[in-house]
Amino acid sequence: MSTTFTHATADTTRPTLEGRFGMSASTHWLATAAAQAVLERGGNAFDAATAGAFVLHVVEPHLNGPGGDMTGVFATAEEPSSPRILMGQGPAPAAATIEHYRGLGLETVPGAGALAAAVPGAVDAWLVLLRDHGTWELSEVLEFAIDLAEHGAPVLDRIAATIRSVAGLFTQHWPTSAALWMPDGIVPAAGTLMRNPEYAGVLRGLIAAGADTGDRAAQIDAARAEWKTGRVAQKAAAFAASPHRHSDGGEHAGVITAEDFAAFDAGYEAPATVKFRGHTIAKTPAWGQGPVLLQALKILEAYDDTELDPGTERGAHLVLEALKLALADRDAHYGHDDVDLDHLLSAEHAAARRALIGETAAVDFRPGDLPGRETVLPPLREAGDAEGPAGVGEPTVSRAGEQTVGADGASRGDTCHIDVVDRWGNMISATPSGGWLQSSPAIPGLGFCLGTRLQMTWLDERSPSRLEPGRRPRTTLSPTLVLTDGQPVMAMGTPGGDQQDQWQLPLLLRLLIGGHTPQQAIDAPSLHTTSAPGSFWPRTWEPGGAVVEDRLGEEVIRGLERRGHRVTRAGEWSLGRLSVVTRDPQTGRLAAAANPRGAQGYAAGR
Repeated sequence: MSTTFTHATADTTRPTLEGRFGMSASTHWLATAAAQAVLERGGNAFDAATAGAFVLHVVEPHLNGPGGDMTGVFATAEEPSSPRILMGQGPAPAAATIEHYRGLGLETVPGAGALAAAVPGAVDAWLVLLRDHGTWELSEVLEFAIDLAEHGAPVLDRIAATIRSVAGLFTQHWPTSAALWMPDGIVPAAGTLMRNPEYAGVLRGLIAAGADTGDRAAQIDAARAEWKTGRVAQKAAAFAASPHRHSDGGEHAGVITAEDFAAFDAGYEAPATVKFRGHTIAKTPAWGQGPVLLQALKILEAYDDTELDPGTERGAHLVLEALKLALADRDAHYGHDDVDLDHLLSAEHAAARRALIGETAAVDFRPGDLPGRETVLPPLREAGDAEGPAGVGEPTVSRAGEQTVGADGASRGDTCHIDVVDRWGNMISATPSGGWLQSSPAIPGLGFCLGTRLQMTWLDERSPSRLEPGRRPRTTLSPTLVLTDGQPVMAMGTPGGDQQDQWQLPLLLRLLIGGHTPQQAIDAPSLHTTSAPGSFWPRTWEPGGAVVEDRLGEEVIRGLERRGHRVTRAGEWSLGRLSVVTRDPQTGRLAAAANPRGAQGYAAGR
């Protein structure tokens, strides 16, 4: 590389792993271990990722669950130049109308409780991927999660803290959650073993549904049918129909039905892509927030390489300003399938947005226009104007970066992520989320609860992100695949809600321009803007807000403040839980790296 960015230190927290056989990286060491074990036993990247994803349900229940959702982006060794999106984002139930929610006195969709539940999409998506692109039997893939659920997985500090913070909600209003997560009425201590035999029973039931079918694909389809029409769907719908405490303080019944479960099919879609410095970046279309990263790259592509170092005052300023503009377009235009993404990703639109970047920080909300479509602004409430009661939000890092859970139950942690590449060249990046243990009451007999993705919709008929039956909420889940000359070379992602694409932007700049190795790029100090409405309840923003890790440096931080950025210092190691796997198509050499923040994510491989 002719350009070497700052913070490319040789003293990384861990080595960048290198090999030729297979690489796995995720937000929990047990999921990484399961995925790598599958590779070692002859499975491919899709077998491995599926096994790791079901383990994440068990070992990070405060961050994701079977009742949640996922998105993935992958390429196969057979068709490397044709990346695909694995779409596991379920839609709003048939009875989830704006009129119904307003009739309950709601101005926004609650952040906790079954009214916020989209149709669960994660399990069906992983089963579809396994059927079409995996090689292992379903029973083999699920054995890792079943073993941990039956015999116990260690309670993380963050799991204990999450349960402790919502213990009052559980004991007073959600007794089924108290029974599952607080055995004998006691918050489990960090390090103790946490069992979930009910969820193990659900997984064994999926396997049993296809036991009399000899064909592997038919077995998996039988499991899908059982999930969507059998005990899970029936119990979940019946339980959600009972009124229970929601985050607005009211007692409401959910609207999801067994018919909603049956009507949803996960599947595949074409990705949105842009070219940047000779590489193709593949993301979800605009029903997710993936194009935020693509728009930011298009805005930045006209600047010289030397200007794009996120570790300098100039580079950090440009990154923050580009992200503000891309996020404004997200909040004004994303969320419907017919958005003119070609226009939003065009050179002309990028140039018009780039022209708005000055030498000082913008504090206004400035979406661009889409030809032929009204621009509908979201409500702009500043942080501090709305506080939330128990159980709300996404368990993502707080806007200041602290990984904490407040006494009122508002969650500040992470989601989950997994990346896998195998020796044949199959590669996948996936971000499972939703259905975390504090999102709604646990469903008796199933060992999990429903998700809360509908909180990302608006109760405004004009909004492109409006609540509408059968319509997908505009998810934040945003994995990334990078291709060079038609070959997948890099899969990456991070938990973090609105910050997912924001933290991936400096990572990509450091990898594609700045000469960083994967572990150097992950270790380097990160930053993000809070100058956009949050995607999660209570959906506030901080005009001109910027959150930075202190390691960015006093000179850079003070320079940002002089430019008008309202900087929050988040500590030394607080922003992002990124992971990366790479492959060189010419040599077959593989690499992987994982985030040291939180001492939980790990990479493995050989």
